[in-house]
Amino acid sequence: MSARLVLGVDLGTSGPKVALADARGRLLGHAKAPVPLRLLPGGGAEQDPQAWWSAICAAAKQALADAAAHLGRDPGPLVAAVCFSAQWGGTVPVGADGSPTHPAVIWMDARGAAYSRAVAGGAPTVPGTRYNAWKLRSWLTKTGGAPTLTGKDPVGQALFLKHERPEAYASAAHLLDVPEYLTLRATGRAAAAYDTAVLRWCTDNRAPGAVRWDPALVRQCGLDPAKLPELLAPASVVGPLTAQAATDLGLSTGALVVAGTGDTTAAAIGAGAVRDYDAHLYVGTSAWLSCHVPYKKTDLRTSIASLPAAVPGRYWIATIQDVAGKAIDWLIDNVLHDERPEAALEQLNALAAASPPGARGVLFTPWLNGERTPVDDSSLRGGWFNASLSTDRADLARSVFEGIAHNARWMLEAVERFTGRTGPQGLGALRFIGGGASSQLWCQAMADILDRQIHQVAQPVLANVRGAALLALVALGELTWDQIPDLVEIERVYTPDPANRAVYDQAYRAFRDVHRRNRRLYARLNAAE
Repeated sequence: MSARLVLGVDLGTSGPKVALADARGRLLGHAKAPVPLRLLPGGGAEQDPQAWWSAICAAAKQALADAAAHLGRDPGPLVAAVCFSAQWGGTVPVGADGSPTHPAVIWMDARGAAYSRAVAGGAPTVPGTRYNAWKLRSWLTKTGGAPTLTGKDPVGQALFLKHERPEAYASAAHLLDVPEYLTLRATGRAAAAYDTAVLRWCTDNRAPGAVRWDPALVRQCGLDPAKLPELLAPASVVGPLTAQAATDLGLSTGALVVAGTGDTTAAAIGAGAVRDYDAHLYVGTSAWLSCHVPYKKTDLRTSIASLPAAVPGRYWIATIQDVAGKAIDWLIDNVLHDERPEAALEQLNALAAASPPGARGVLFTPWLNGERTPVDDSSLRGGWFNASLSTDRADLARSVFEGIAHNARWMLEAVERFTGRTGPQGLGALRFIGGGASSQLWCQAMADILDRQIHQVAQPVLANVRGAALLALVALGELTWDQIPDLVEIERVYTPDPANRAVYDQAYRAFRDVHRRNRRLYARLNAAE
């Protein structure tokens, strides 16, 4: 076995996780740190890039110290490579010296919606959408997707900065997505892997191994080509750590930096779901359901597209549900008024378990920040339905867990249609990761509501950071892609309980009815947002 180690970093919206892994992907030490999120009027969502880096460095040193206690020596000199996974679909404007010229505008930010609509809309429109037909054809042919009309992607964010923060925009040498910013911070090189570049919707993705910027699409998106980073193949070595980055992280300057990736692609790797049609479900702040496929395809009706993957020659299915675990945080902070101890989720699970499957008829819609898949609608909002005077805290709590699962079923149905796996077993068993997968109640509710076996991945909250570490090992030549599925341990398998089928099918139909009957009301109530 090689003595070389790798450091994986996963920067989520709530903060980073950092882990040290050996050459077989086993985690030897890990740590996390929080970062604040600023929600601003008009749909703004920002974070401080310096806060990201400080938290990453603090967590890295703690992870190294954690591993040193087991190894009996400082592992820092043995770290051969670092790879950053991160939230993506955000924009960090940086000057020529790499310093941010404005706070990071992250994936939740909708302030660029009007500019996105101006870029993507206009007559003639595609029926049932607000997209210009000719522009949309260009985007779909080459990229497989298009700028979201909600403004929640690097196109809307860049245009927001250009029009409403002109000084920050003008002084930016590069507009980087989050994984790319972290790679720049570590190496001094502004580079994007094919898989992180695509959400700018101006790359030609028809050959997943030869993605390139398309000048016509760059103009169509209203982006400045001079501010785009260079493109690299995934699992490429960008360069060695700078002296300052090595000091900050507690590593040597001999450590190499592998091109960063988005949290969705890292999650698939960390879940062991790298083979075609092997699906994984993630529930963290947001949620997604994805698998790798051998083709580029787009479904406008459900806002699903397959995009270039980190796995060579493959695409991954892009989905996103805006709010998942964040609804649990909202429940604790604003409804249950707990003090948020470390055991908050465990206590909430116990409370929810006191309510029967179906939460005694109470439904919760988790659209607290709008929705993206399978409906792209920023006006949707969350809430409880069918509550009564006999409804108690346990019912409210359980309904939130179940509402997120009903939303996941909606997404699963769309993904199975997209892949053509629409039979009784669909995509088959789902590998479940993220903070939500640490809850036994949630694992069983997902199995029952989705009617699929749920394979709870071991250490599910570390799947993304494990994926970053595994990607680094592939880049070093320590592992092959074919080896990864067998290296990821399954903690437990949850099987659907037939006794709950009827109650959950009825609840799901009602959940869909809530959307169908109220979507126009949401649009009227939230038109100004």
